[in-house]
Amino acid sequence: MEHLVETLVNSLGGIPSELVIFIISLFPILELRGGLIAASLLGVNIWRAIPICIVGNILPIPFILLFIEKIFDWLKNTRFVKMINKLEEKAEKGAQKIMKHKKLGLLLFVGIPLPGTGAWTGSLVAALFHFKLKDASISILGGIVMATIIMCLVSYGIPFLIGMAL
Repeated sequence: MEHLVETLVNSLGGIPSELVIFIISLFPILELRGGLIAASLLGVNIWRAIPICIVGNILPIPFILLFIEKIFDWLKNTRFVKMINKLEEKAEKGAQKIMKHKKLGLLLFVGIPLPGTGAWTGSLVAALFHFKLKDASISILGGIVMATIIMCLVSYGIPFLIGMAL
């Protein structure tokens, strides 16, 4: 992920660092996790980076929760049917982990920064498996807070401790 973030940071050179981390936080897969890594690499203050990354990560979530099923249904009648089937398969894999514990499972799925997890996939699972909007929103927001804490420790805490040791 760090290599992907570095590539994006280099590609988006010339625009303000805050906008770079906001854009990265909007992307599926990278999300807040990639935004915080980028912020650290760009030297953005942690207290400035956190709200930018959280807003960037949260912004797509309501649209996914409310409209993804309708969008998928429409796209299944186009040449994108294979892509939609793959996304639904990915959601199905994520759902197996989540459905055992519902709200807590969704929170942990979004919050623990592992490949294939995060707010985008969690929202997709919640929408396709008809979670109540309130339950999904609370779990996803809680997961984003959890991911923020973990990624701040990874992106800012570890480099700080290494710098202190040197």
